[in-house]
Amino acid sequence: MAGVVALLVGATTACAVDVPDTKVSDAQRATCAKLVDSLPHHVSDQEQRETKGNPLGAAWGDPPIVLRCGVGRPAGYDQFSACQVVNGLGWFVPEQTIEDQDAEVVMTTVGREPAVEVKVPATYRPPSAVMVDLGTAVKTHTRLVKPCS
Repeated sequence: MAGVVALLVGATTACAVDVPDTKVSDAQRATCAKLVDSLPHHVSDQEQRETKGNPLGAAWGDPPIVLRCGVGRPAGYDQFSACQVVNGLGWFVPEQTIEDQDAEVVMTTVGREPAVEVKVPATYRPPSAVMVDLGTAVKTHTRLVKPCS
């Protein structure tokens, strides 16, 4: 019986999505934990999955849509970068991933603390459904610092 239990535990861990760690302050850690606890069970019609690694993250579907809370400024983002606003929440999406419809989209909230990053596999393009499904939880548990335009 112990062998069966060990096998089941190993199978569950193998199916968990690895979420890379983020470096956050204690205050941001508490905010991110509340955000993760309030995330929807379905995103873009995909069911939430078990994760491992970073407790400040979540995943849905296969291939997984992966959220990380408490990320830094995204590569390629500056004061001249465009942002996409969906339901009052601003996201930075790198231009090259907008143009390449076969590419994974890595989008990051703009003007909010802590920042939230979501990796959306090309399978789920366009990422607008993901933005809508996550919007309420992100707006509720992050603080607006400066609206993007």
